[in-house]
Amino acid sequence: MSATDLAFDRDHIWHPYTSMLNPAPVFPVRAAEGVRIYLDNGQVLLDGMASWWAAVHGYNHPRLNQALIDQTHAMSHIMFGGLTHAPAIRLARHLVELTPAGLDKVFICDSGSVAVEVAMKMAIQYWQARGQGSRQRLLALRNGYHGDTTGAMSLCDPETGMHELFRGAILEQFFVAAPQSSFHGEWHPEELAEMESTLQQHHQQIAAVILEPIVQGAGGMRFYHPAYLQGVRALCDRYEVLLIADEIATGFGRTGKLFACEHAEISPDILCLGKSLTGGYMTLAATLTTKAIAETISAGGAGCFMHGPTFMANPLACAVANASIELLLESDWQQKVNALQGWLESGLAPARSLHGVREVRCLGAIGVIELEHPVDMRILQPQLVEAGIWLRPFGRLVYMMPPFIMSQNEVAQLTATTCQVLADYLN
Repeated sequence: MSATDLAFDRDHIWHPYTSMLNPAPVFPVRAAEGVRIYLDNGQVLLDGMASWWAAVHGYNHPRLNQALIDQTHAMSHIMFGGLTHAPAIRLARHLVELTPAGLDKVFICDSGSVAVEVAMKMAIQYWQARGQGSRQRLLALRNGYHGDTTGAMSLCDPETGMHELFRGAILEQFFVAAPQSSFHGEWHPEELAEMESTLQQHHQQIAAVILEPIVQGAGGMRFYHPAYLQGVRALCDRYEVLLIADEIATGFGRTGKLFACEHAEISPDILCLGKSLTGGYMTLAATLTTKAIAETISAGGAGCFMHGPTFMANPLACAVANASIELLLESDWQQKVNALQGWLESGLAPARSLHGVREVRCLGAIGVIELEHPVDMRILQPQLVEAGIWLRPFGRLVYMMPPFIMSQNEVAQLTATTCQVLADYLN
C-alpha cells in the first residue's frame, strides 16, 4: 500500500469512532488467515479480537470460502420481497432448531443494529395490534450496548452511550441499574427490586425489556449471574411485558453455551443474532420471535410486519452463514471454548498483580483486564501492534475474544504479550 493511499485514507475515510481532525493511526492489512493478520509492512499479528468477535473460525477458511464461491455461481443477490431461495430456508431451519424453545418465526436482516431495530418494531407493533398502543417505550439496563442506529442507540447506557449528543432526537427509554452479582459469585435477589418497581409502575407504557444475556459486551464486558436473567423472565411474565434477548455478541458459543440464555434456561419472546452468524465473512443478522407474536402482528391494522431491507436474506450471506453454523456444530466447539476459558484464565492471571489493574475476569472465550483508568489508545494500540498482537481496547478495558480455533500455545503468546505490554504501559 503506497504512502499516497494511506494519505487518502487519512484525509477521506472516516473510520469508526474517530476524529477527522486528528485521526487515530490505522494499520494497513494485506491478508488474514487462520488466527493471524498480515500487515502491509510485513508484520504478522496474532488476532485476539476475531474481527469484533465475529470470525469464530478464523480467517480465510476453505469451507466458508467455497460456500461463497458456490453460491456466486447461482446468484449473489435477489430481492426477498415476493421471492425466496434455498440458502435462506436452510438458514431459518438451522435457527429455529438451535435457538431457545418457541422462537419459530425468523426475520433475516442486515446487521446487528438492524436486528435490534426490528425487535423494537416487533414489540411496539405487537402491542398496537392488541389495542395497547400506549406501550411504545422499552426498559433497558444501564451499562448495556445494543447498536449505533437511532433506535438501538436509545437503548444503550444513558451515561456512557450517546444520549447527550442526540438528546431530543432519540426515544426516551426506561433504565434500571445493571446487575452486580457476578456470574461466578453469590446471587443477591434484591438486585431485581428496581426492575420490578419500574415494571409495576410503568408496564402500561413498556413494550419490552431488552438486555444482553449474561454478558454486557461493549458497555463494559460485565458477566452477571444467571439468576438475574431468570428473575427478569419471571417479571416480564408477571407484568405481561415482552423480553428481548440481544445475543448479537454472545450467540453461537462465545460464552460456553450455544446461546447465553441457556445459562439461565430461559427463552425470550424476541431474540437478536448477528456478528458470528456468518463466521465474520459478511454482514447478516436475524431477529426471531414466537408464533403468537408474529400472528398477532399480522392480524393488526397494518396486516403485516412493517420492515423490509433491500439486502434482507442476501443469498451469499445466507450461504456462508449455513456453512459457518454447520462447521461449528460439527466441531467440538464446547470443548474448545471451555479450553479457551482455562487458557485465558491462566494466561491473564499475572495481570492481577499489576498496579492500575482493577479486575481480571474470564467467561468462555472472553478474557478481560479492567483497569483503574481509561487507556490512551494512541499509546497502547501501537505498543500492542509492535509486540505482534491485535487487540482493540476501549475505555478501561483491555480484552480479548479470540477465534475458537486458537491453540493453547497461541493463547499463551497472546496473553503473555498482553500482560507484558500492559506492564510496560502502566509503568
